[in-house]
Amino acid sequence: MIQRLQIQNYAIIEELQLDFAQGLSIITGETGAGKSIVLGALSLILGGRTNSKTLFDSSQKCIIEGRFSIGNYHLQGFFEENDLDYDDELIIRREITPSGKSRAFVNDTPANLKLLQELGNTLIDLHQQFDTLYINNPTFQLELLDALADQREAVEQYGVLYQKLQRARRDLKRLHEEQATARREQEFLEFQVNEFEEAALVAGEQDELESEQHRLANADEIKQLTTGIFHYLNEGENAVSDQLGTIGIKLSALAAGDKHLTALNDRFESLRLELDEIAADLEAFGEDTEANPARLEEIDERLNMLYRLQGKHAVKTVEELLEIYEDLSGKLGHFANLDGDIKRLEKEQVKVTADLQKLGAALRKGRQKVAPGFSKRIKSQLADLSMENARLVVEFSELKEPGPYGLDEVQFMFSANKGSRLQTIKDAASGGEMSRLALVTKSLVASAMNLPTLIFDEIDSGVSGDVAQKMGLILTELAKHHQVVVITHSPQVASRADRHYFVYKQDKAGVDRTITRVRELNQEERVRSIAVMLSQNPPSDSALTNARELIEA
Repeated sequence: MIQRLQIQNYAIIEELQLDFAQGLSIITGETGAGKSIVLGALSLILGGRTNSKTLFDSSQKCIIEGRFSIGNYHLQGFFEENDLDYDDELIIRREITPSGKSRAFVNDTPANLKLLQELGNTLIDLHQQFDTLYINNPTFQLELLDALADQREAVEQYGVLYQKLQRARRDLKRLHEEQATARREQEFLEFQVNEFEEAALVAGEQDELESEQHRLANADEIKQLTTGIFHYLNEGENAVSDQLGTIGIKLSALAAGDKHLTALNDRFESLRLELDEIAADLEAFGEDTEANPARLEEIDERLNMLYRLQGKHAVKTVEELLEIYEDLSGKLGHFANLDGDIKRLEKEQVKVTADLQKLGAALRKGRQKVAPGFSKRIKSQLADLSMENARLVVEFSELKEPGPYGLDEVQFMFSANKGSRLQTIKDAASGGEMSRLALVTKSLVASAMNLPTLIFDEIDSGVSGDVAQKMGLILTELAKHHQVVVITHSPQVASRADRHYFVYKQDKAGVDRTITRVRELNQEERVRSIAVMLSQNPPSDSALTNARELIEA
């Protein structure tokens, strides 16, 4: 509910603060005093559009701030979705600069007008004269019937199932699109995968093959060189090994008794032994190296195949080719599973649709059961408000498949006068008739629905006397379950107030300017204000008496 509305520099309002409470708040005042201007300011924090012409002082910015208690509105999900900080106390602020630029904030976080409108629709039902709002909305009409039928839980279950059906439909559409793509790509993928499988790639093989290829391609030269090196090291007249052996003997004799030379001798001996091993390995390598044209041809073919695959897939190693192979195999496997996934989702869709049909039928039964009683009560209450011939009929139409709210749509058909044909509410009701119909409708579902704060602007326009008295009683009942704010010219309605605010004009001292002010009336001020509405200013004694009787009643 709204707790406070602060307005600065708007229209003929220099600065104003209104504190609201639960129950029925009444706003009265002379015509032109600024009652509707207050609602205009409120509409701005609900996402309404404006410009710099609305500024009281064109050199200063306009600030409008609303403070709301939202603990019972279940808005945590909305705040999460929109990346906003949630608190049970909400502050919405709107600023308009002299240049006409506008900024909006939700709990000090910048927000756009669309977000304000979505949030505002949850917090405030601002029903101005000639404004249809909820009553003409088919979705609200369904919600209303479901509330009267006490089937909120079933509606929530249906909503969960419907979202599940929508997900299945989206997934099926995506899979069918993938399947169409798969049919075009599958043959090519299979060719590529087969090519990899025939290649039978082995990690690390390329280095080994390239090394073996080099050895076989240069077998004669390698054999000749290794044999020559071995001969030079071990078998020649001046073999290196013999010369090193002589040096070793001399160094060993010289090193006796000298630790530094002993260390050098050890290093020399290690080197000589290592060279002997190298010579032996070279001899063995040369002996094992034999020309093998058949094997060389086989290696060349294998390497050429690897190089071709690498060039085709723009990579340089067998390991990278293996990664590509795994990726292609995965895609091919995914395409192979598409048929199974599609069949599974089709079965799920059939089952969820059947569940929705069953639950939707139960919802329809509940709605159709309460619809006649609802129409009868509407007719009865409208008759009390001088609309004796008005009637409202709920028409049901069956959907071909489950919709977001059930298996049917509803339309409230209305006729205000005897002999008039039933039409949609927006086509059949005048502004005054619409106001009374909206009031009666909302009062009937007040205890069953979580309606936002209800604000009525001159909903009693064109009515007086007994009708206005009954309208005041309806508003009183409505305010037992919801916060209700009413702008009225009717003393009968004003007398029902839990809190009564009076809007008036005042000349600003020192400047030639009129400003709007608001004050909450005490009991005696209420009596006098209602007496003025009943008669004249100053009111007569009989008007004062009548006013007291209205309030006490």
